[in-house]
Amino acid sequence: MKKKNIVVLGGGTGSFVILKGLTRYPVHLTAIVSMSDSGGSNKRIRDEFGLLPTSDIRSCLVALAAEDGESELMRKLFMYRFEKGEGISGMTFGNLFMAALSDILGSQKDAIAKTGQILRINGTVVPVTYTNTHLFAEYENGLILNEEHFIDEPKHDGTLKINKLYLEPNGVANPDALQAIKEADYILIGPGDLYTSILPNVLVQGIAEAIKNSSAKKIYTLNLMTKYGQTYGFSAQDHLRVLEKYLLHAPIDYVIVNDGLLPAEVLKLYEEQHEFPVKNDLEDSENLKVIREDFLGSEQSTQSKSDALKRSLIRHNPEKLARAIMKIVEPSSNQVVGE
Repeated sequence: MKKKNIVVLGGGTGSFVILKGLTRYPVHLTAIVSMSDSGGSNKRIRDEFGLLPTSDIRSCLVALAAEDGESELMRKLFMYRFEKGEGISGMTFGNLFMAALSDILGSQKDAIAKTGQILRINGTVVPVTYTNTHLFAEYENGLILNEEHFIDEPKHDGTLKINKLYLEPNGVANPDALQAIKEADYILIGPGDLYTSILPNVLVQGIAEAIKNSSAKKIYTLNLMTKYGQTYGFSAQDHLRVLEKYLLHAPIDYVIVNDGLLPAEVLKLYEEQHEFPVKNDLEDSENLKVIREDFLGSEQSTQSKSDALKRSLIRHNPEKLARAIMKIVEPSSNQVVGE
């Protein structure tokens, strides 16, 4: 039987979770990755090396890496973040490796492909664009912010709504991304921050049109929590409304929503950051199926001391998420590789 083509559209952490879970199933995976990140080590990669951001690419490559004993060390190595050392503290080995490889091979595209070979990935990782572009957000009070990390970690009033999101310059879609969307049987969107991980892909010229014209079923995985500075006060319907607006009103076929309860101590930490569980106000309809389950990961995520960015405290469980997706993709079989 021909493997189903599944495209995963998003950024680093959210795409990592979905890819990690789905690698155990007999499907062909293509990760289309946003390229507008400008915070942390990505800022240095862009400013000092003149390259496009690599962190989300690296995360997706590691998620798809072979899982035998030999590859375990390589996966850890590519995710290793230096915690000391003048000039390299806060940088990851994987980002530095791909920067060096880009210089040696003369092409960031070739460096990504070669890194995939070294990690023996089960799938393909495709930058959504090779245009050096930057993300802008215009808020309801007229404030305009440039650069993803300023939107992601607001110094302004984070309760303000974003009225408009755009790229400058307007990125040109990577032909490999357009081809993957055209050939997809399923397009998975999210999880990930709506305005800084998901929509930057859709804003690239040609991507929204390709998704709208695709016959693939579209599956949107909602974030567990709202995001201060982006989706403060958003319900599930609000997330879906904004997503479909930027997708040129292409309909979403399935929405995956967590209905598990977060531990009280985790909720308290999120509340201190003005972030709350996404309220599920979606109902099944003729054109939309809502999948409600407990998708919570069992462990609170940890963060390197040298990591300058704010990370999620708790994430989706990769196996639970993959099982729910595979019930849509192959309703009659949930056979995993090796079983």
